[in-house]
Amino acid sequence: MKKSVFFGALAATTMLTGAAFAGTLDDVKARGELICGSNVALTGFGAPDAAGNYVGFDVDLCKALAAAVLGDATKVKYVPTTGETRFTALASGEVDVLIRNSTWTFSRDTDLKFDFVAVNYYDGQGFMVKKDLGVSSAKELDGATVCIQTGTTTELNLADFFKHNNISYTPVTVGDDAEAQRQYEAGACDTFTTDASGLASNRAAMADPTNHIILPEIISKEPLGPLVRHGDNNWGDVVRWTYYALVAAEEKGITKANLEELATKAAADPNSDPEVKRLLGIGDDDLGAMIGLDKEWAKRAIAASGNYGEIFEANIGTATPIGLARGLNAQWTQGGLQYAPPFR
Repeated sequence: MKKSVFFGALAATTMLTGAAFAGTLDDVKARGELICGSNVALTGFGAPDAAGNYVGFDVDLCKALAAAVLGDATKVKYVPTTGETRFTALASGEVDVLIRNSTWTFSRDTDLKFDFVAVNYYDGQGFMVKKDLGVSSAKELDGATVCIQTGTTTELNLADFFKHNNISYTPVTVGDDAEAQRQYEAGACDTFTTDASGLASNRAAMADPTNHIILPEIISKEPLGPLVRHGDNNWGDVVRWTYYALVAAEEKGITKANLEELATKAAADPNSDPEVKRLLGIGDDDLGAMIGLDKEWAKRAIAASGNYGEIFEANIGTATPIGLARGLNAQWTQGGLQYAPPFR
């Protein structure tokens, strides 16, 4: 009896695994297009440019994923989502993956039935004020009006922070970062709070960025990353390992510019780095077959926009108007938290 139950459970598990494997990955392949849930307009992370094309740090991960799965980084449809609509869009199947500065939390991972597959940006919540407000600390904001997005962890963290410090505030609720920026600049609120990266992004888009300061307090942990529907394990693996391919490429010195040269050298040299060979689809190891892709999936992902460091610096790094330092998002070898598990 026990043996029958065991094998019955095993058969059920096998069927479920097969169903998951034939889920979103096969849908994307059949459609010939990846549908990526994106931000409405967060400069540097995800926003349409002057020509209407989506660009940004999160957008480049969408491109890498499309390149890995479909062989073409342009085969992406970007669906703009707000803090309130993003999870419904993913749960309903309107989008294949959500890549738009969403915080990994217990309830989202369990109660909402999503899987966060990685952290592509380690962040924390901060506050921005105009210089003429005369405030140098978030603890001086007693009685302030605060522009805050609804349906976000930011909203909850704000309440916790003010309660813990025994100060009061009046929320001015908004639907997205763009509306928050407009309300804040128009004087509808004294301060604007969101992830510190978002504050830097919004400040860069203002008419006079120097008139606005980001206060020193970081009041939360905000691990931001891509998420998929719970239970579609193979698709989760595809998204997860595509991201880690970009991180590993930076660690191994593989860039968009030297990719082909390194591939040629690795193929010719039997003593070249085995992990570089696996990343570039060279040799007998076929990691792609394990997740339903071909041997060069990771190579194409890296070729789309470069490695993790290249994507960071091109979109939000210190040389851009956003001006973010790597900080916690540096490689583990440089004192940061970005660390790819072994490709083997």
